[in-house]
Amino acid sequence: MNERRDATTGTAEPMAGGGRMDPATEAFLAHRNLLFTVAYEMLGSAADAEDALQETWLRWMKVDVEQVHDQRAYLVRIATRRSLDRLRTMKRRKEAYVGPWLPEPLLTTPDVAEDVELAESVSMALMLVLETLSPTERAVFVLREVFDVGYEEIAAAVGKTPATVRQIAHRARKHVDARRPREVVSPRQARAAVESFQRALETRDLQGLLDVLAPDVVLVSDGGGVKQAAPRPIIGADKVAHMIVGGLAKAQVALTSEPTVVNGNPALLLRVDGEIDGVIAVRVEDARITGLYYVRNPQKLTRIASETPLTLK
Repeated sequence: MNERRDATTGTAEPMAGGGRMDPATEAFLAHRNLLFTVAYEMLGSAADAEDALQETWLRWMKVDVEQVHDQRAYLVRIATRRSLDRLRTMKRRKEAYVGPWLPEPLLTTPDVAEDVELAESVSMALMLVLETLSPTERAVFVLREVFDVGYEEIAAAVGKTPATVRQIAHRARKHVDARRPREVVSPRQARAAVESFQRALETRDLQGLLDVLAPDVVLVSDGGGVKQAAPRPIIGADKVAHMIVGGLAKAQVALTSEPTVVNGNPALLLRVDGEIDGVIAVRVEDARITGLYYVRNPQKLTRIASETPLTLK
């Protein structure tokens, strides 16, 4: 049986009459994973990224694709504009958000972890740094530094001149470099740190936690007002370790953890009394954990049951 694919979801459906898929749909599907990755890195929300893709698809359907010289570049331009529009409206939502806001974690395919550049670009640590940029700065940084898009094409996407885009790119790169992890550790080093943290967590070993946490570690928890979470980031190994051990003792729950890969990096899926409670992503430097990002908001845990394909190409 012949099939066609729903362009916005990528799911296969039977094609009526054995007909051939139209060129516009073929082009969109060929670049769908790339477009989702662009939108997600700009928005930090899979749900909003999917909405941006839906809007990109609707706009693409109005284009005479035969007249488009570079379909990939044209689609990226549309997705960027739709994401920029959403990013500006999301700012108001985040201002009203209860407690710290963390990006929506994605269960990713093995190839994402193997691609060091891609894994770093979608890591929780870098995604949080991108949150400190203005919408235009974020779009320029993502397109230039992550996807290596040319300045003229970026200018067309964000509505600026190429000269202005160069200035924005320089400013955004300097801002991000001052805040991003000092080193990119190997997947093996990251897994080792996560395994040590997991053992200490499950045994409620205070000294074990202190051994794996960097002195200046930061714990950020996101409950979205639905689940309990610290209202502000907690800084310092001693404070973080005591909060974890003390919190578990007070709650008197059965905590289990399962290694997983979130946003291309090692993480832990936590269950309390057998029910999924959240995901902890980590930032590792010099073999110790410098950042813990605990997402508990149920609305942000819909993408941890099935893998989300991401790509830079």
